[in-house]
Amino acid sequence: MAFSKDAARIVIFEANTPAGKAFDVALIVFILISVLAVMLDSVDWIHDGYGDWLYAVEWLFTIIFTIEYGLRLWCIQNTWLYARSFYGIIDLICIVPTYISLWFAGTQYLLVIRVLRVLRIFRVLRMVRYVGEAELITQALVASRRKITVFISSVLALVVIFGSFMYLIEGGANDQFGSIPESIYWAVTTMTTVGYGDITPSTTFGKALATVIMIMGYGIIAVPTGIVTMELNEANRRRANTRTCPMCSAEGHSREATYCWRCGAHLFRREEQAAESSPER
Repeated sequence: MAFSKDAARIVIFEANTPAGKAFDVALIVFILISVLAVMLDSVDWIHDGYGDWLYAVEWLFTIIFTIEYGLRLWCIQNTWLYARSFYGIIDLICIVPTYISLWFAGTQYLLVIRVLRVLRIFRVLRMVRYVGEAELITQALVASRRKITVFISSVLALVVIFGSFMYLIEGGANDQFGSIPESIYWAVTTMTTVGYGDITPSTTFGKALATVIMIMGYGIIAVPTGIVTMELNEANRRRANTRTCPMCSAEGHSREATYCWRCGAHLFRREEQAAESSPER
């Protein structure tokens, strides 16, 4: 059979072939158009004039994405592992709301239908899978999660301390700092350089402390950027290829990898190994 499960898996899950690249580009276009249709449908005058057309477009894309989701489940070896993976759940969220809306046709459920329409915006998350550098960013974020967790914990401790100090300094003279939580909120907006201006210190010591926090904020913002940049360089050094696991569809394998990092399955079929090791190559 010309169109086997393995051939379908290579086209659908991998992007190192012309057919796989064309499949990814087509899906990106479909996702963008479907998300645009959902956003336009939320505009009242567009919905009143073109609601029927947008409804038909929504169902067209829902059918396309349903077929694509079914093909993914069909061609992957471990169907359940893919279905409960991050992208598997996103794929399901992209098509389920449209079908659920069939059971909420009464006027009393219009609010629920609006929520279901908004859920279709999750389709935009599917584009991450088809962007070549997305796996690099994902690897860098995963690798730096412990450092960033420690950094965020330290920042939280600092805003609690500074907020408490500001409450002691400003609490009696400034009604804006009426409690420690309000003072912590001010410390967060100041340290992150957002500065809404809804709460401002009025005393000399309060302004001095605010100045220190502002200056610290610029340095603090640079820390997570440096952490992620370092991990991006490391991930780029061991550049991942586009090969996906035939068992669980996991990506992000290094070029020299033989087994899947997630499920341990063999990444290469025996005939591929034989072809790669033949003298002619």
